[in-house]
Amino acid sequence: METTATTAKPMKGAGGRRGGDRKKSVSKSIKAGLQFPVGRIARFLKKGRYSQRTGTGAPIYMAAVLEYLAAEVLELAGNAARDNKKNRINPRHLLLAVRNDEELGKLLQGVTIASGGVLPNINPVLLPKKSSAASDAQKSPKKST
Repeated sequence: METTATTAKPMKGAGGRRGGDRKKSVSKSIKAGLQFPVGRIARFLKKGRYSQRTGTGAPIYMAAVLEYLAAEVLELAGNAARDNKKNRINPRHLLLAVRNDEELGKLLQGVTIASGGVLPNINPVLLPKKSSAASDAQKSPKKST
């Protein structure tokens, strides 16, 4: 009697359609070396109907730009949080980061950050004059009783 050896690997169908081990899928973000989701941005670009056709490089480029902007804002906000001796970034730190940076301030000029407050600023006209205040203190005699 002849015995047939059964293999652990199942036979592939015509053209490799059925069965077999599948390769693990590699996302577009990993291929591009990005953290932001390239596939999701591609979907939003298509669903948003910004144009009839979308190139394959457009969502990759857009994800890279968004990732760079997010990293830039988070780095500056982290520095602002550390300056205020805090471990957590809050909206105030985001506002200070954006408004103190010239280019980000220009980009987000008309944006209001909720619970961000305003930049600390006192108009120089409202400040007391240093030279006259010092001379007045020396000129005015002390009252003695």
